[in-house]
Amino acid sequence: MTDNAAPSVGPLVTGAEIARLAGVTRAAVSNWRRRYDDFPAPAGGAANSPLYALTEVQEWLDRQRKGQEVSPEVELWQAMRAAYGEQMVSGLAQVAAVLAGQTGPRLPDDVATRVRVLVRTGSSVTLVNGLTDRFMDSARRAGSDQVTPERVVRAVRRFAPELPVGATVFDPACGIGVLLLSVASDAGTRCYGQEVDEDSARFAQLRADLLGRSGVRIVAGDSLRADVWPDLKADLVVCDPPAGVTEWGREELLLDSRWDLGTPSKAEGELAWLQHAYAHTAPGGHVLMVMPASVAYRKAGRRIRSELVRRGIVRQVIALPPGTATSHALPVHLWCLQRPENTERVDTHHTVSMVDLTENPPDGDLEPRPDQVADVPLIELLDDTVDLTPGSHLRSRHRDYPAEYVALRKELEDQIRQLAALLPELTTGGGPGSLDGATTSVADLARAGLVAYEGPEPVSASEQLDTDYLQGFLRSSANARRSTSASGTYRFDGKGSRIPRMGIDEQRRYGSAFRALSAFEEGMRKADELSRQLAEVARDGLATGALAPEE
Repeated sequence: MTDNAAPSVGPLVTGAEIARLAGVTRAAVSNWRRRYDDFPAPAGGAANSPLYALTEVQEWLDRQRKGQEVSPEVELWQAMRAAYGEQMVSGLAQVAAVLAGQTGPRLPDDVATRVRVLVRTGSSVTLVNGLTDRFMDSARRAGSDQVTPERVVRAVRRFAPELPVGATVFDPACGIGVLLLSVASDAGTRCYGQEVDEDSARFAQLRADLLGRSGVRIVAGDSLRADVWPDLKADLVVCDPPAGVTEWGREELLLDSRWDLGTPSKAEGELAWLQHAYAHTAPGGHVLMVMPASVAYRKAGRRIRSELVRRGIVRQVIALPPGTATSHALPVHLWCLQRPENTERVDTHHTVSMVDLTENPPDGDLEPRPDQVADVPLIELLDDTVDLTPGSHLRSRHRDYPAEYVALRKELEDQIRQLAALLPELTTGGGPGSLDGATTSVADLARAGLVAYEGPEPVSASEQLDTDYLQGFLRSSANARRSTSASGTYRFDGKGSRIPRMGIDEQRRYGSAFRALSAFEEGMRKADELSRQLAEVARDGLATGALAPEE
């Protein structure tokens, strides 16, 4: 049992729980901490998630007349926090076991007393659901893998297929069972789950029992290394796998028959979970996988993604709104797979539905607009990257190619017309070498205070020297060779360069020509970029059918 506070401190509460006690927002509690010097100091926790002694908080709220009467539910949660600390799942399982009438470790006296009070005034179902909600809120702040965030559950429910009567649902990494029990809410649905953490698996099963879900079986164990249900074929498999885990057992599972789509690399644990889920899917059955967005394009997973597409297994990829996965900052996708009824034939006209909800608020509507959906043919996905990121495909489909092409073509034509006017009028000079006689080094000019180094190139620091004249000669071939080392490395310094000696009026005449050349070069660079953009728009527009050649 772990507890960050000293034993004498008593129950600890978070800022969110203080807000509930006082009937205010969390922002108000944060404001109190800054404004009031006598606000209780943290008694435990971490710097970014401090915990406070409940008795000190209550005394402070009473002094400030900000307190409200503490509810029995809050008192129970605080007592459990004090008793179980970081082992709260174990505490939840012990409480659920008592509510289910099972024997086991005795509850701490303070917890047991408060459980009896709440059961007398309410129901076991209400109590266990309330404790689950509180744990989900605390797990969200701590970034726990034991709980699928409520927003992710909502998204999975929205895009899950309609299940037949008596369907079988499986979750191979079910945590405390939130996703499994929520998606398979029909009492007639048979539910199977496996979870590596024993306390989480036990609590999930006990909660299902208390809810009256007789068709639920959840067991403890590592689903990848020790599959308890090897012969199970489900109508729907849902999974929110651990993100970014590299020690998933690749070395001992290299020859596993589940890797029908390709052996996942060590860094692609999510694709191992995906194939495990697919292996448990009945013909015609579905898989809904919560995946980090990077799995859609990482090089290491290209072969497996290619097989998913080529065999017509992946049917839909949904990019969920930012903030959906409240337990971490990673953007997440929802991959919807279906095992074909006929594995011998793939529909070559099959498309993958790409849905991009990244512009939607995390708690907003999950119903996609027409411009947020694109049906992408398989052939377009089977390229060198096999990128399954919805946004990359929607941008190309909802672009106004005709308008872009017309605008870019006009801009390029205008730029080309301007280029000729940018070139300076030049006439025959004195011939090569005619300016080599009277020259001076930039180092001498700098010592005389005529040159300043304020940026990547030296500039004039005197009315006796024109900056465009100076920089124009410094960019000449002769001075560029002086700035290139024997190994071919270019290092612009300028101090070793030499420029002709001229009066200021003559300098300005040359400077004007050099300035015009710089403008011409910049115009050429812009024309080159416009040409590249125009060719790309024209090529993609022709390839997608948005543009067509004139007859």
